[in-house]
Amino acid sequence: MNLDRSLLVALPFLTFGCGQDPAPAPAPTPAPQKAAAHATERGVSADTPTKAAEAKVDKKRERGPLNVILLTVDALRPFDGYSRDIAPNLSKLEKDSVVFDNHRATTSFTAQSVPAMLTGRYASTLYRSGYFFAGYTDANEFLPEALQAKGIRTIGLQSHMYFNRGKGLDQGFDVWDMVKGITYDEKTDKFVTSEKTTSTLIELLSDAKNVGGQFFAWTHYTDPHHDYIKHAEAPDYGNSPRDVYDNEVHFTDMWIGKFLTWAEKQPWWDKTAVIVSSDHGEAFGEHGLMQHAHELYEEVVRVPLIVHVPGAKPRRVKAPHTHLDLAPTIAELMGQPALPSFEGESLVPEIDGAQGKDKLIALELAADNIQEQRRAIIDGDYKLIRFGSGKGYRHKLFNLKDDPAEKQDLSKQDPDKLEEMIGKLDATFAKIPSVTPFGGMKLKGGGTANGPMKPSVAQL
Repeated sequence: MNLDRSLLVALPFLTFGCGQDPAPAPAPTPAPQKAAAHATERGVSADTPTKAAEAKVDKKRERGPLNVILLTVDALRPFDGYSRDIAPNLSKLEKDSVVFDNHRATTSFTAQSVPAMLTGRYASTLYRSGYFFAGYTDANEFLPEALQAKGIRTIGLQSHMYFNRGKGLDQGFDVWDMVKGITYDEKTDKFVTSEKTTSTLIELLSDAKNVGGQFFAWTHYTDPHHDYIKHAEAPDYGNSPRDVYDNEVHFTDMWIGKFLTWAEKQPWWDKTAVIVSSDHGEAFGEHGLMQHAHELYEEVVRVPLIVHVPGAKPRRVKAPHTHLDLAPTIAELMGQPALPSFEGESLVPEIDGAQGKDKLIALELAADNIQEQRRAIIDGDYKLIRFGSGKGYRHKLFNLKDDPAEKQDLSKQDPDKLEEMIGKLDATFAKIPSVTPFGGMKLKGGGTANGPMKPSVAQL
């Protein structure tokens, strides 16, 4: 399916933010509820486990609770194997880290992806408004809140004002700082902030009040986000949107490299894990799409994931994972228990050498006032995308092994596989406790955002 032409016109005004069946659905349950996306394990090796796997577990115990620094880069596509060396500093970090080569955001835009990272839950299961630039209520349990309750210092630094407009993403942060000199523009990102992000992050992590004990720090580098801006400090690849994007990724990577060089000299470095990822990918004409949001194709959901952990042997993991697994991973690295609300699973066993396993994963776009619902599953080589909801939905089926660019829809060619995958998609999302958003606005594709802002008394 080609993207609606009207979306292409509106896209530059919509793609910073960051659906969902508009019919009312059960609210999230407080009990642990693993999504079916993490339940189908068929024992396919991600890579061959070494005899040192058990020793890795011992090393995990020896290193004790760590600090965690989470660095996210807006709209960063996977760069390994790309013809241009656009991220030399992150590539250098990879050589001393565990790299997850088959990682995806749960969705394709910031306002639903970041909450999934911070809660370990699909955005559709959280109490949120029905706007594209969604806000989240304090009825949701964010990991930083749990860390803060244990006396762990929590530090957030952001470089786009979306994060600082009452959206609820600051829940549980002792420090919530914004890069100076920026203003709010919901249409795009016109500021250059990587240098200020790095210098402010260094300032925050030089303060003994922040790093005197165990700490969690998260910052989001925004510069690769559209508007793409060419920087003299990075290679000039040309003037096409992809050329300028590549230049801006290289520029951002340079400032991340400067931060890492500084961090490696700090007394807390040997007790600190660094996680690098992105909120979503970026499209450059694939499937008629520019930038991100609106769809669940690979170019907008595939993202890098680099995990640098003291004592962990560098390796590459081929097993599929999503951002649901980040919060459980951070909790375990910091010596904290998993929250009952987590829908993902910790990656620490694989970081420490355990054999990764293939499993079905699920992706979603919850419906809001701008975009209609999208759902997808990936099971082995096959990916199914459902466009829309209710009686009007349609499907596309792809074999990612043979067709990684998702150019050949197999839904008519292979009806048996289509039927099988539809059954799995239905079963998967039936187990995800989605909740209708609130706010009263009309949802794209039908329905109204008339959901709750918190659990009912009966659910407590």
